Amino acid sequence: MPGELLGAHYDQCFGCGESQPHGLHLAARAGEGVSVTAEFTVQPAHQGAPGLAHGGVLVTALDETLGSLSWMLRIIAVTGRLESDFLRPVPVGSTLYLSARCTAVDGRKIYSSAEGRIGGPDGPVAVRADALFVEVELGHFTRNGRPEEIKAAMADPDQVKVARAFEVNP
Repeated sequence: MPGELLGAHYDQCFGCGESQPHGLHLAARAGEGVSVTAEFTVQPAHQGAPGLAHGGVLVTALDETLGSLSWMLRIIAVTGRLESDFLRPVPVGSTLYLSARCTAVDGRKIYSSAEGRIGGPDGPVAVRADALFVEVELGHFTRNGRPEEIKAAMADPDQVKVARAFEVNP
């Protein structure tokens, strides 16, 4: 339902995980259709230039928001390509209002776009991105992730619940 909190896909994720002390703690919400919104406040640990958000952190916020679209599509997907534009600086202490939407799906490819605004959902656009995500199976992570983290995640009942949310016939 629009406005519903989607939750973190993994509590250790730098983008959305609550267990990351310097993470973005980005919380995405379902939007209309296949879209999401999210917010995060730039902290001093997110600086690049003095008093300004690091560009890589801003791209991470866009990537995390775009990745949340897979929840809406009920698939597991990873970033294949992400092209970003920086339109204005984002000061430390600012809240970035993010929105993302799916623009097309072609087989395993998911095309999407996002933007981040300063000062409110209708404020000026500071950053934007276009992305290609690629659908993968859960095995992608178990084959390529570090075994310690995979075991810990699979032992966590909340993480197993998240993984099961993507099963077609749970």
